[in-house]
Amino acid sequence: MSDPVLVLKEVTKTYNRGKPGEVAVLKGVNLSLAPGEVVALVAPSGAGKSTLLHVAGLLDMPGSGTVEIGGQDMSRLSDRRRTIVRRRDLGFVYQFHHLLPEFTALENIVLPQMADGRSAAEARVRALALLDRVGVAGRADHRPAALSGGEQQRVAFCRALANEPRVLLADEPTGNLDPETSDRVFEALLELVRGTGLSALIATHNLALAARMDRALRLDHGVLSDGIG
Repeated sequence: MSDPVLVLKEVTKTYNRGKPGEVAVLKGVNLSLAPGEVVALVAPSGAGKSTLLHVAGLLDMPGSGTVEIGGQDMSRLSDRRRTIVRRRDLGFVYQFHHLLPEFTALENIVLPQMADGRSAAEARVRALALLDRVGVAGRADHRPAALSGGEQQRVAFCRALANEPRVLLADEPTGNLDPETSDRVFEALLELVRGTGLSALIATHNLALAARMDRALRLDHGVLSDGIG
């Protein structure tokens, strides 16, 4: 069996620590994500799923515990090294697409690749291939405002995978879409993730979508457990 690509060990996160009204958002969270595994993170609103994703994605530091990526303890790295790991090994998708409005769909996927050292020509080839996989290659030259909500989110998926990360972290990636569009867009995301062989941790409150992933974890009152029941 391959070693896990992402591991959280006894991770805690408390806001306003040591002050009246402090809130323990994560309470000793343990999580292991295997290569190629797609895992649902189910949680009610305000339960801490965004915090968990931010800690796993090196956007925030845990209060205690460790985050390991590729077997390496991220707390032992400098800020600069963590930034490099975040840029190269992690991809992020949010509920809102956050595409750059002044650039086309294609350019939104090309730019992060060029920032990581890829030539413009190579970046363009990969961007077009990703757009084709999610069925929006024909919209490559359109700016975000000219795209539908589902198209915008598909482009956001492609941008997240542009630099070939090892792990995709997604926070309610279809939460802003109507049910029919949500289903189609989520299917495109699953096909893209499985087709590229990366691992994914996808936060959702939609139990039907969660059931289509390899397994599900539930976060409630800061405690992570198996299953969605």
